Order: sequence, then structure tokens, then C-alpha cells
Amino acid sequence: MEITSFRTPGLGDQTYLLSHEGRGVLVDPQRDIDRFLRAATERDVELRFVLETHLHNDYVSGAEQAALRTGAELVLPAAAAAAYRHTPAFHLEDIDGGTGLTIRPVHTPGHTPEHTSYLVLVDGEPVAVFSGGSLLVASAGRPDLLGPERARTLARMQHHSLHRLAALPPGVGLYPTHGEGSFCTATGAGRLTSTIGAERAGNPLLAIDEPERFADELLAHPMPIPAFYAHMGPANTFGVPPMPSVAVPDLGVADIPAGSHVVDLRPRRAQALGMLPGSVGIELDEDFGSWAGWLLPHQEPITLVAEPGQDVSEAVTQLARIGVDTVQGVVRDLGEAATQTYELLELDAFVERAAEPDAQLLDVRMPGEREEQRLEGAAERFLPELFTLGVPGELDPARPVLVACVSGRRASIAAGRLAGEGYRPIALTGAGVREVAAALETRASA
Repeated sequence: MEITSFRTPGLGDQTYLLSHEGRGVLVDPQRDIDRFLRAATERDVELRFVLETHLHNDYVSGAEQAALRTGAELVLPAAAAAAYRHTPAFHLEDIDGGTGLTIRPVHTPGHTPEHTSYLVLVDGEPVAVFSGGSLLVASAGRPDLLGPERARTLARMQHHSLHRLAALPPGVGLYPTHGEGSFCTATGAGRLTSTIGAERAGNPLLAIDEPERFADELLAHPMPIPAFYAHMGPANTFGVPPMPSVAVPDLGVADIPAGSHVVDLRPRRAQALGMLPGSVGIELDEDFGSWAGWLLPHQEPITLVAEPGQDVSEAVTQLARIGVDTVQGVVRDLGEAATQTYELLELDAFVERAAEPDAQLLDVRMPGEREEQRLEGAAERFLPELFTLGVPGELDPARPVLVACVSGRRASIAAGRLAGEGYRPIALTGAGVREVAAALETRASA
């Protein structure tokens, strides 16, 4: 038996392909299924099952399309009640895969009510469990994504589910879907895979005996929920169309359709020198799709701005993974239209400016990050709230606004937004609030 993992870093998720005696099992596939089916072909594996552990909150699924393309049997948790053809998985009702392979569904509610893990047995011996958003490496799946009203009930269920999985033999491999970088984890997840024995020994959540205390721990410091999550569950319930083409037409500035949101994915240094007025600057990286989905209205038209030769197909793929199929084209030559600018400074120059009498500071980190280290005197607004709530009222557009986060990624997005609102932003790049606070403290004591 071989298990191949496919990491999608921008969403903090993994898909798995189990191969055994020429038969394959695909677990929690994202929408761009070609990479998984290609791997199965390369291994000369016939896909026998496509398994879903739950109705995902963070991406639209490719499970139905993978089953339709290959003739594999699509298996979903029985309580998911998805509106398309599938085999319902009931707790402990084994699914025979042939050649000594058995898939045993294990109901593990908590991350979602219907959540089901899949224990893999070979010749009757348990060897691996696909735990989805239940037991994670050093963590657990969040119980609050379906709303605060249900969060405590689901957290208590998650406690029971984690201990149900922890009762498996210690040598069973643990293969969760969510991991480091995912907003579906309740605490910081570490490695990508593990074993039941390693989690028994080292997962701090398994050391909590009482369900209420466990719920207190999971819900004590709630993380923000990306705006696009609200659209993922319904899409995965009613069916996701095939992956769209990643080829989009080239456009001139004058050809940008009316009403289209312009998203600039060029490197931040190019954005700082000039963007189209009103555009949103999100430098292309592995989390581009997540930020675009969080900051822009869902499924409204998008026009991309890219450098010549920049990989636009990667941006389109990331958007499609969260169900956004509305890219209308790409502009690669801005000409004289790029009049929206901001400054981009490294740490030393940023600190110099921050020490000037007319400087204003803006911290765009999430609330939990601010609790760990505050920037004295800074206005505070988490980046997505800059788009929904607007610029903090205490900031004066006539004076420079110095923007910081942790690394510069969110600061540069915020700076583009501020520039579009008529402010004079200066974004910190290559460093964050912690370094700025330390440098200002050193400067003050010198």
C-alpha cells in the first residue's frame, strides 16, 4: 500500500491518493482534479473510490467530477445528504475495496456535524486513517465555522471524536486534510501527517479529559473566518461544475469590462510604483486565492493585472478552487494609467519614518496576533475589515500612514487600498510589527 499526498499550501490542505494492488482511493480532492488523476495514471492505478470526509468549508470539492470522470464510486458521510449521486457512508459499515482492502467509516462529528473519518484496513489490519478535519497533527479541526450558536455543541462532539480516533492502535498512520496554514484548524497545526501513537503522546488537546474544558480551549481565542467560507458548504452540498479553463484573454486598459473588480497580482514593488486607480493589489503567491476570496465580493467579475510572462493560470486555478469562475481577462500593459502609488520601505527606513512627528501607524494583523504584541500608538484594523468597515476614522489622509503586519504581505495589500481611498500609505516589507516595536524601543532608550 502507498499513500501519496498532494499539498495545497495556500489553503493549508492535503488530498491523498491511496494505491493498493492496482486500485486507488482518492480522499478529499480539491477542484483541480487533473493533478490527482494524472498521478493515478502514472502509478497504473484504477480509481475505485473517491472519499469525502465532510462538506468542506474552505474550498469547493472535485470529488463528484473525479468520480464522474473515472467511474469511481463516490462516498460521502451519510448525514451530508448531498444533492448528487453518491454512496452514503454509515458508521462502522465496512466498504469492500477488494484485494484485501477495506474502508471503514468512523463517524467523527465536531468540525462539521456529518464529519466522517475513514479507517483503512489491509487484510483485516488497520494501517491508516484519513481524519479530515477531526484529529489533526498536534491540533483539531475548528468547531465554530458553522456559527457561534453551534460552536460549543460541535466542540463537545469534537472532544468525543478525537478520543474515538485516539483509541485506534498506535501504529495507525494519521492523514488529516487540514494542516498548517489552514483557517480550519483550531490551533496551530504542525507536521502534515503523524501516527495515532505520536498524537496520543504529543497532541495537547488529547490531554484534556473534560468535554466542557475542551470546548473552552477550542473557543477561547476564535480566529477570523474568511468571507468566502460561507459559500463553500452550499456549493459542496448541491454540486460543483467542472474546473474552468485557466486560459483567459489579454485585454487593454480600455477593454476592462464595466463593473469588473481589478486585481493586481504583480510583485508589490511593481504595484507600489503604479496601479490602476481603484484596483486591489494582491501579489501572486500561494495564498493569492484565499485573500482574493476574502476581500472581494464572491463570484463578481474580476480582471487581473499581471506582468508580461507572469503565470496567470496559477491565479485562475487558485480562484477556481474556491468557486470563483469569473475572471474576464488579464491586462499586462498599464501604460500611463497606473497612477495609484504607495511607498514600500524596509525596516530601518520604515522606523525612521515612524519616528517622525507627523507619522501615523496602522496595524492590519488579526486580533489574536495583536494580543501577542501590540504596536504602541497604532490604529488597528484587521486587513479584511479595512475593506468592509473602511479606514479607521482617526487616520488623517493628509499625513503619511505607515502600515505593518507580520511580513509585509498584508501591509502591501492594505497600502494599495489606502492609496485608492486618497491616503498617503507607506508599507513595511520584509519585516513586521514585532521588529518595528523592538526597533522603536531601542531608539527611544538610546
